[in-house]
Amino acid sequence: MYRYWFDNIKGLTPVKKRILYETFREAEILYHAPEDTIRKVTGIEDQDVLAVTESKRSWNFEGAWMRLQERGISLVTLEDDEYPAKLARIVAPPYALYYRGHLPDESHRSVAIVGARGRSAYGSQVARALAKRLAEFDVDIISGMALGIDTDGHMGALDGGGRTYAVLGCGVDICYPKSNHFLYEEIPKEGGILSEFVPGTQPLPMLFPQRNRIISGLSDYVIVIEARMKSGSLITADYAMEQAREVYALPGRITDELSQGCNHLIQQGAGVIASVDDFLKEMQLSDASTDIQMDFRKNLLEKDETLVYSLFDFHPLGLGSLVEKTPYSLLEVLDILERLQQKGFVKETIPNFYVKTI
Repeated sequence: MYRYWFDNIKGLTPVKKRILYETFREAEILYHAPEDTIRKVTGIEDQDVLAVTESKRSWNFEGAWMRLQERGISLVTLEDDEYPAKLARIVAPPYALYYRGHLPDESHRSVAIVGARGRSAYGSQVARALAKRLAEFDVDIISGMALGIDTDGHMGALDGGGRTYAVLGCGVDICYPKSNHFLYEEIPKEGGILSEFVPGTQPLPMLFPQRNRIISGLSDYVIVIEARMKSGSLITADYAMEQAREVYALPGRITDELSQGCNHLIQQGAGVIASVDDFLKEMQLSDASTDIQMDFRKNLLEKDETLVYSLFDFHPLGLGSLVEKTPYSLLEVLDILERLQQKGFVKETIPNFYVKTI
């Protein structure tokens, strides 16, 4: 309860809060410390002492703590053994994390998947397929529950029967965006909804760049799938590099605005996402049995199916282009595509446009 009080002191900047925590190490000790003792702390001013004193007078310990629990919200702080160890090791970790569901397990490998809200069908396909495959290998997926690539990453993890964690730029009692209500309810069943901001905090634009350091801090790898040159995803990538995380990016056409941020990261030394399977091998997750299984599935294809399938990558390919590039008629190509879809090799993203799924 003292920790909840400390995190809710109004008028203390994050810097001042960090100074007090590093000095007293326990919220309860700070609570009982005389004003003169607090005033002697280097970096603490009279207005900060006043903020602490006023909060003591006004804070209803039992009532506030009970309301938090009634809403199904848990709290972990740097004082707790349960605090995520990966996050605790970054520069300026948040003192507190509020969460619904579960905290990430330190023993699990984790990958952040971030990118543009207004992503392309290609970016959406890659993000979801990658998250799904990683989840099937018991890798946790971290993202921010924003529209676009974030949503695709979370959905892919759920498709793969895995765990995913959403770090919000608002209180965990607020579903933002509202259109992601399904994720907001589904994620905590196996994963968690997390935030450093006290419940009730509204989703203000200034808060989202701040939360990005937590997304990268909870992850072993950060993958950027489509990003403009000025985007929150590049802020996450910058934090990741500062935190010595591995950064990867999905390359794209130099004329595509959505690819400019990713291509820039690759120029700076980020790893390249050439294919889902290649990244799995980078993580040493793709074993021989997986490769054998993939070869076995491809051996199930007929000769005409193999020819058409070989034309695909993760970019949507139109029906007209397929007819031009094969010796088959329109009706024959449609029949082949129907068989490939039934076998799970391709998917129609929008009418008459297809992408490979494996």
